[in-house]
Amino acid sequence: MKNNQYITNKKGKKISVVLPIREYEKILSELDELSTIKAYDKAKSSNLKFIAAEEAFEYIKTNRKK
Repeated sequence: MKNNQYITNKKGKKISVVLPIREYEKILSELDELSTIKAYDKAKSSNLKFIAAEEAFEYIKTNRKK
């Protein structure tokens, strides 16, 4: 980040930062991607059994209460 801009309190302590909207949106996008990666890693490390989506849909369809 170039030319960082901060908002300070009366004592001069930095309490906020001002970002260009593009930079802010990029950070949000990267955080979302990181969250997805973490969820994937957690799921892969668990002992859960995974099935194909088509199988899951068929199971729901056949077991749905009418």
